[in-house]
Amino acid sequence: MQIELLETFLDLVETRSFHRTAERMGVTQSTVSARLLALESAVGRRLFTRSRAGTQLTTEGLKFEPHARSLRREWTESLRAVQSTATSALSLRIGIQQDVAALYLGAWVAAFRAALPQTAFYIEPDYSIQICTDIVQGASDFGIIFTPRPQPDLYFEQLGEIPYRLVSTEADRRADLRVEAHIRTEYSPAFARLHDQALPGFTETPVSSGQTAAVEALLLAMGGSAFLPGPVVDRLVAEGRAKAVTDVAPIGQPVYAALHVKNRPGHLHRRILGILRDRFGAKARPRG
Repeated sequence: MQIELLETFLDLVETRSFHRTAERMGVTQSTVSARLLALESAVGRRLFTRSRAGTQLTTEGLKFEPHARSLRREWTESLRAVQSTATSALSLRIGIQQDVAALYLGAWVAAFRAALPQTAFYIEPDYSIQICTDIVQGASDFGIIFTPRPQPDLYFEQLGEIPYRLVSTEADRRADLRVEAHIRTEYSPAFARLHDQALPGFTETPVSSGQTAAVEALLLAMGGSAFLPGPVVDRLVAEGRAKAVTDVAPIGQPVYAALHVKNRPGHLHRRILGILRDRFGAKARPRG
């Protein structure tokens, strides 16, 4: 069976729209229809119905969906296994939220290597949505993310929080901050909401960003204020390049582990999860 047939079916499960799936996959609607017909011919059952009410899964389509996800994942993992050039006995691909990678990547990977010396690691800094997608599809084994994206087959566990503190190149009190010089930070959807609660009136700013490196560069180049991770704030204050705004409470950004449910009992995944729990001093807080 062609993997494109499964990919098309699973995308239709999400979009329930032949037009939207065609756009997302970069093909024509007739191609989407032809792929679905080919898949239905292969399984011998109709998987979708189309009507004025929209595109809906049939009973057989609902039954086939979890098997399609499993088949796609097995295919991706098989390709990874035969294409890998690593000489280690085992390998693990880890997606890490970009801000987490910037702060902790070196120390964490050193701890992973010390605990699992026979394992080769591939580290991919990215954003939560893509990391979750990669885990579902089998392109990644483990994720460290800011925003859980509930999907079938994913397990999430909160590890702890990273404190983000308000810093300014101009003042150390909120009353003296200028809205026009503030950089609104959107490290995650939840963080953006907490930012707006902490600084009402600072939601409509000329510049915003969702990555620490970019926020720091903008702050130092233009001046003003922004929320940055605690270690970055400490460094900027120690260097005399900024001041901590002490009358605004820090915002805690939760950090989650993400993995496929079938890998949750696995030795490698449990060891990595244990190391991360120790680093955060966390107790298991499952979510999903």
